[in-house]
This record gives sequence, C-alpha cells and structure tokens, in this order.
Amino acid sequence: MSAVVSSESLAPAPVSRAGTLAESANYRGQTPLGSTGDAGGLPIGEMARQYQVSLRTLRFYEDRGLLAPRRDGTSRYYGASDRLRLQMILKGKHLGFTLAEISDLIGAKASADETDFEKRLQPEQIVSQISHLERQRAEIDDAIGRLRETYERLEVALAPA
Repeated sequence: MSAVVSSESLAPAPVSRAGTLAESANYRGQTPLGSTGDAGGLPIGEMARQYQVSLRTLRFYEDRGLLAPRRDGTSRYYGASDRLRLQMILKGKHLGFTLAEISDLIGAKASADETDFEKRLQPEQIVSQISHLERQRAEIDDAIGRLRETYERLEVALAPA
C-alpha cells in the first residue's frame, strides 16, 4: 500500500502546547531574551518555542498586522515590542476574544503606558465577553449531552443479547 505525501504533510508540525497557556513563563509577563539578545531580537523559531506557538501562527499574526518583526532577508527577528504584543495577543485569545477584537484593543502600536491586555478592557467589553462565553458553554454542554445520549443508544443497540 503506497501513501500519497502532500506538501502540507512535509510542513513543520506546530509546537504542541505543553500545559496551559497560563503556565508559560512568557505568558505571565516575563520576557526572556534569546541567545541573540534583545538588540538583535529572537529568531522566529526561538520565538515560537518560547511562546509555545507555531511558526505558522507567528507568520499569520504578521500578515494580519499584529506583529512586525525586523526582517533580514527571509529571516524574521522579534524584538521586545513584538514579544509584548504576542503576550497580549495570547492573553486575548485565552480570554476568548477574536483577533479583530484583540487588534482593536491593542492598537497599531503597544503603548508603553498600558501593557496588560486586561487593563485595556472596558467594563461593557468584559460583560459582553462573559455573556458570549456563557452562551458558548451552554452550547458545548448541550452538545456533550447529545453525544452521551447517542453513545448510550449505540452501546445498548450493539450490546450482545
């Protein structure tokens, strides 16, 4: 039996998320320097490893204008402001915001006066997001209940007589 290999299957696999996002040292606001130091910035591979995201994710955020790494030929180097922005993006995603909402909240440039994503939220945005997440939770609970019922019906139908 021969397998067909697509170009997508040869792409690097995304970095797996070991533990939760909150367990990442970088997520808690610590900004480690790579082997190149802050002056040169972190290469894309090191940035992906430190923040436990895929290379594809970093490129996607760059395409969306959320990150602006320094380019040297085809290489990307992420400075302190990119690391700060990525921390805010990840926190926003963790709280269930869309990239468009996150982009609006953090703006074109991360301001020096407010670097905490949560402190940028307005009370009405928080209430709206809580309502949205509660609706999602209710939909997920309903889906889980339906799947359990279906599983139980199948288990009874397949049980030996």
